[in-house]
Amino acid sequence: MPIETCTSWIGGRAPLFFDDKVELVNKNGNKHYFYLSLVNPFQHDRMICIFIPNDFKEYLEKNIYPNCSIQVFDHPIKAESTKDIFTHPRLKKHSITGGEIINDKKSIKQSFLIKIGGTPRLIQDEDYYFSKLTEDSFAFMFQVDEDGYPRNFVKGNLLFGFGALYKFTQIMDNEIQNPIAGFWQLS
Repeated sequence: MPIETCTSWIGGRAPLFFDDKVELVNKNGNKHYFYLSLVNPFQHDRMICIFIPNDFKEYLEKNIYPNCSIQVFDHPIKAESTKDIFTHPRLKKHSITGGEIINDKKSIKQSFLIKIGGTPRLIQDEDYYFSKLTEDSFAFMFQVDEDGYPRNFVKGNLLFGFGALYKFTQIMDNEIQNPIAGFWQLS
């Protein structure tokens, strides 16, 4: 799919929205790489972008809200940048298609890249992952599961240890606000 028509992708360059936002993405001086850009499934004129720390140890130690070091941003839809500022050196760009995005019923029986809404398919079903999220009125929005990665997408080890990243959001006045990385799990 050409860059001009591709509005959701994993790997590759970040959207050009971030070209002048290095300090915002790399907060506290911690380098982050672009991971994923997805059209917001509930607000089609916006996209959600995820950035992961360069340092695996950092996001391994800070893997649960409110201390999850994975960055999530909601912003107007923008094309892919021509700059490699945030490009992850081990990820090959892959356009995300409708067939890689599924709902609750299908997620029980098949592998997927992205599951939107419903109940997350967990690797470890422990209450502590959800306690602070529930307390702060966050609801599950989507998950990205490494079981659904395209072939040859990652060079070397998987970023989440053959795991999954779970994204949450608050819903206020029937609007989705404050998207965050709730937690990630490895298998």
